[in-house]
Amino acid sequence: MKLFYTVIAMVVMLFIITFSLDNATPVNLKYYNFFTVAIDAYMLIFICFGAGVVFAGLFGLIERFRLSRKVTKLTKEIKVLERYRPEEQPLEVLPEESTTAEKPRE
Repeated sequence: MKLFYTVIAMVVMLFIITFSLDNATPVNLKYYNFFTVAIDAYMLIFICFGAGVVFAGLFGLIERFRLSRKVTKLTKEIKVLERYRPEEQPLEVLPEESTTAEKPRE
């Protein structure tokens, strides 16, 4: 399996190298009259791709943090509810709700 990952990594690197060699023409970026920059086309594409990866990762981290806080809050709520439950009563398991349409009762 390690060999497979190595071969895949080599193919991706080969693609990146050939892409950058084929798109080495400079592109002029001008932001009104504040600045003008000449940058290779492949670098512009890689920078945009990298920025997209970073932003997507940040959104994933924010969502993970939010869900972690929710799990912590619900765990504390369960502990509080279990503290006030009489020990001799077993917990009731509720049936799962069906996602399909149920038959009407007569």
